[in-house]
Amino acid sequence: MDKRANPAPGFQRNPDKVITIEPYRGAVTVRAGETVIARSTRARLLSEPPYTAVFYIPFDDIDFSKLARAEHSTHCPYKGNASYWSVLPAGESGKDAMWAYEQPFDEMTEIRDHGAFYTGKVTIEATPS
Repeated sequence: MDKRANPAPGFQRNPDKVITIEPYRGAVTVRAGETVIARSTRARLLSEPPYTAVFYIPFDDIDFSKLARAEHSTHCPYKGNASYWSVLPAGESGKDAMWAYEQPFDEMTEIRDHGAFYTGKVTIEATPS
């Protein structure tokens, strides 16, 4: 029996589900128009086929003064409950543009205190080093 405090039920039900998290070697910048929302050289790249890979940026590298916490939330059986933020400089198109797993399942602790952004709501520039 799994004795971890917060195990992911999805991993127990589907051992074939493969999610990888790797450090991104380079810089990631998130913008709304000309306004920089986040800039990091410590981003992590989460791959979860068949979905497109996603950058997770440390909270310390995100300008939360340009965000507003949203009421929207979702649940992933592999990562946990996601909270959302709207990107204020993006206006209506920035609604719920960033999400984060503040209390992820034990298998996903590498993305705790990291936020990810929808590519259709902001511009994400990744420059490999």
